[in-house]
Amino acid sequence: MATLLHIDSSVFPGEASSSRSVTNAFRKAWEEQDPEGTVIYRDLAADPVPHITAAAWSAGYAAPAQRTPEQSAAFAGRVKLIEELEQADAVLIGAPMYNFSIPSTLKTWLDSVLLLGRTAGEAPSAQGTPVIVVASRGGSYAPGTPREGYDFVQNYLQAVLEGTLGLDLEFIVPELTMAPRNPAMAELIPLYEASRERAFEEATTKAKELAERLAA
Repeated sequence: MATLLHIDSSVFPGEASSSRSVTNAFRKAWEEQDPEGTVIYRDLAADPVPHITAAAWSAGYAAPAQRTPEQSAAFAGRVKLIEELEQADAVLIGAPMYNFSIPSTLKTWLDSVLLLGRTAGEAPSAQGTPVIVVASRGGSYAPGTPREGYDFVQNYLQAVLEGTLGLDLEFIVPELTMAPRNPAMAELIPLYEASRERAFEEATTKAKELAERLAA
């Protein structure tokens, strides 16, 4: 029995969101493979994490006995999020591209869980934990495309999740999600459909393989 930390950040609900649709497919396959496991779910759009404050930030670098009541109260929220990450055997994140980057709600969560000397530094407390990121995007930012250099989702998350938190990172990238909605992209609909189908297949396969590996 394993624990999955599932985080969604799309502002769109249910099937209206490409990232949520794929993370849901991953979670469904995961739960079928490990029905006795635990899923910790955070919907950052419906229940956003508070923006980090000076008190919450500075408390992470002060001894507990030296914290003010304000620092202690603010830091308690960070500790809960950090412990969820540390207790997870795997992490699933829906990270749609908004204006070339991640949703602000996801950035806020990252600001809270990144703590030098605990989750970051020489020995990150969640080091090696598998993390699957569904990085959906309205266009294509693949190598060789005109907007290749405008993707600040994958490179940023690689720097934070892999380079700083030490997680074992993999991406699933459904792209061209605006094609069915934008008449100017109509000719790209077949490519969108192929990308979407591939993302669902990857989500299902990765979920089953990961759940099976963790249960072994």
